[in-house]
Amino acid sequence: MTFKNVTIAGSGVLGYQIAFQTAFHGFQVTVYDINDAVLEKAKAKFSIMSDAFKKDLNATQKQLDKTFENLSYTSNLTEAVKDADLLIEAVPENPKIKIEFYNMLAKVAPKKTVFATNSSTLLPSHFAEATGRPSKFLALHFANSIWIHNTAEIMGHSATDPKVFNDVVDFAKAIGMLALPLYKEQPGYILNSLLVPLLSAATSLLVSEVSDPETIDKTWMKATGAPVGPFGILDIVGITTAYNIDKIAAEKTKDDLKLKTVAFLKENYIDKNKLGVATGEGFYKYPNPTYKEADFLK
Repeated sequence: MTFKNVTIAGSGVLGYQIAFQTAFHGFQVTVYDINDAVLEKAKAKFSIMSDAFKKDLNATQKQLDKTFENLSYTSNLTEAVKDADLLIEAVPENPKIKIEFYNMLAKVAPKKTVFATNSSTLLPSHFAEATGRPSKFLALHFANSIWIHNTAEIMGHSATDPKVFNDVVDFAKAIGMLALPLYKEQPGYILNSLLVPLLSAATSLLVSEVSDPETIDKTWMKATGAPVGPFGILDIVGITTAYNIDKIAAEKTKDDLKLKTVAFLKENYIDKNKLGVATGEGFYKYPNPTYKEADFLK
């Protein structure tokens, strides 16, 4: 594996976690985002990550000091990729935004740079042409709280160079991930092929007024032993992500329940900035959601 310098494009929910995890494992990491104000927010989140690494991974102060030394920041894309061996794209889950980003990136990235998308729901073949280097492009998908839920799904498309694929598998292992190779394109990879139907079923029960978020979560947690229910998961993932996925599905299928779900999420959550853990409120209030209370399942 020849990767040393890694650029993370996008410092949102997963982008900043990928950046910190990669820097922690000794890679030189450049964090790119659209402006300096957004990058300042990412820096604030890194100090929270630092505490999580101490608590959950027993990371030493020396390791964390080195992690911060490995991180640099820029809102200039040309500057961000000038030395990049690997660029991991974590921009919003919107095909138009991603294609525009790859069109810009293709013009400024060195020939050596491998591009990986962290898209949760969109296939690498959707963007392969826009990258200008289809053979050096694939998907590398992480689960939220990547230092604990350390999965990395690696999925190429028909034109991905097998050597590039194997290099990215090795990179995933090098940053402490359980590498999970997929042998063909699959919308939602493995994780979301299992998870999205669960979350969709939960929101359908809510929108159809069958039950409320707490009762639905209690059902799932008690019956399966899961530590968190679908609405707790939606808050962690971010309700905006679920809304975008539902919106794409609703536009494609014109399904009544999907259209109703999109309208419900927009009116009750998106428009009120109740986006989940990130904004302090979603289906639950944070930092102390009721599902974490000792008597939640009693």
